[in-house]
Amino acid sequence: MHTITSVDDLTPLIGQHLGYSAGHPITQDRVDLFAEATGDHQWIHVDPGRAATGPFGGTIAHGYLTLSLGPALVHDIVAWENIRMGVNYGLNKVRFPSPVPVGSTLRLGIVLVAAEPLGEGGVQVTLELTFEVEGASKPACVAELLLRYYFNQ
Repeated sequence: MHTITSVDDLTPLIGQHLGYSAGHPITQDRVDLFAEATGDHQWIHVDPGRAATGPFGGTIAHGYLTLSLGPALVHDIVAWENIRMGVNYGLNKVRFPSPVPVGSTLRLGIVLVAAEPLGEGGVQVTLELTFEVEGASKPACVAELLLRYYFNQ
């Protein structure tokens, strides 16, 4: 766990792999709740009977469900302290190379790509997110997450 209390704490970490989150189980209940929230009820996500004979052998998580876990899982790896505000600023280069089967365990690894000062104690952080399914040969999702943090001065 890395603890960041100021912009200066980030500089020596640029280019480094910061670690992995804990494993998080992907359940059918979680997938179904995501389907309800987004209106995406495609059978590969919510119909276990039909999905059992489909291309993945069972239901899979929505790609955007996987991606949506990123900001929360970052906090398993980095503790942001002395912050007056944090903002999700967006994403770059999002890809979903392999599925996340329901019943699998997902973890996140992050690399600090950049930390650009914004003035007034702010910094824009670019993190490379790599979501891994336990036992899978390819990542489930790779993306760059842009966050803006504003430290107390």
